[in-house]
Amino acid sequence: MRLLHVIQRYYPFQGGSERYFQAFSERFAADCAEVQVVTTDAWDLEYFWDPTKRRVEEVQGCHAGVRIRRLRLRHLPAPRLTHRAIRRLMAESARWRFRGQVRLLQAAGRFGPWLPPVSEWLPDPSWRPDVVHSANIAFESMIAGAERLARTVDAPHLVTPFLHLGEGPSSRVRRYYTMPHQMALLCRADGVMSLTTIEADYLIARGVAPDRVHVVGAGLDVPAVTGGDAARARQRLGIDGPMVLALGAAAFDKGSFHLAEAAGALDRAGWPVSVVFAGPVMSEFERFVAGLPAAARRNLHVLGFVSDEDKRDLLAAADVVALPSRTESFGIVFLEAWANGKPVIGARAGAIPAVVDHERDGLLVPFGDVAALADAIRSLTADPALAARLAAAGRNKVVDEAAWYQRIRGVYAQVLGTPADPVAAVSGEGR
Repeated sequence: MRLLHVIQRYYPFQGGSERYFQAFSERFAADCAEVQVVTTDAWDLEYFWDPTKRRVEEVQGCHAGVRIRRLRLRHLPAPRLTHRAIRRLMAESARWRFRGQVRLLQAAGRFGPWLPPVSEWLPDPSWRPDVVHSANIAFESMIAGAERLARTVDAPHLVTPFLHLGEGPSSRVRRYYTMPHQMALLCRADGVMSLTTIEADYLIARGVAPDRVHVVGAGLDVPAVTGGDAARARQRLGIDGPMVLALGAAAFDKGSFHLAEAAGALDRAGWPVSVVFAGPVMSEFERFVAGLPAAARRNLHVLGFVSDEDKRDLLAAADVVALPSRTESFGIVFLEAWANGKPVIGARAGAIPAVVDHERDGLLVPFGDVAALADAIRSLTADPALAARLAAAGRNKVVDEAAWYQRIRGVYAQVLGTPADPVAAVSGEGR
């Protein structure tokens, strides 16, 4: 079977959606499927609108049996201004209904991101995929291009939208992920892979056919994220008290600002807690931390990207793992925490309430509520029995990656109309 996977970034970049796609791409390759990934040359997220940020130089490569092709992003004049202005106008205009709206949004969406023509996506035009699977509705030009390519080769088109629904119907975040032209793409797809029932219910309410929506969740390679050395991490960072770990991008929408503010509030209340940020750091967060008084920064550790070994050590060392984000379509960080026996804190936003049950396997707080976040941190660091109980309940939710991969295979088989093993049923010969 020949598979074309399309996603905004890929290995060696390690992010939530990127790791998600990498996991099943490599498992398909191990099962003898031919897998090609089309991605962009962006390394930093901000490179999509700021050409001064980091990019990946290598155009083509191969990792773990998966062939990788990176498309060179193009930028509009004054990209930091024009990109944000276009996206803002699109999101605001999507709030109203008018003639030609979808066509107008589709035209503007071609710059999000601005990519080479679809005819240049594959180095060998004779290579024809049996399935095209694209991702991330916030990068709709990639999904639209994947759709065109799939129709050209008469292959089914699957989409994993990684929908972000924010705090509720009026959320600004939701507007950027649920514009009419984006929903139209999902309605036309042959299959839509949802990570939670919250996402699935929303998509069906917006017109996606129920029989085309598949809730597949997420899985975890448990040995890859456990077994760390807690003492080594704490010694390296100079931490001997309560420690909260934030894995993932450090940004406002991820709740990073609020975690930093909660640490300051706890310190002033006589309950000092170290907060460790491990993952890509957005410029907005760098500026925020730099502007804090020295006393407010003393319990913050902003590490940026860390190695897999360091990540395991941090997970072993943490007392609490916090992801008080409004931009999550699942939150694999929660699975990583539970696999390490750690309690979690999430925001009552997006898909997180479908993953974390408040006071049963974690604590939920309103997004942006610093006082509630500080209270949750204090509760878990002051009550080891509560922390252990919540963590143990969460551990029962961790799905092994192999079992999750079988769900993905099942969706491929369904859209192909083959038996349960799509790799064995579709050889790709003569295509």
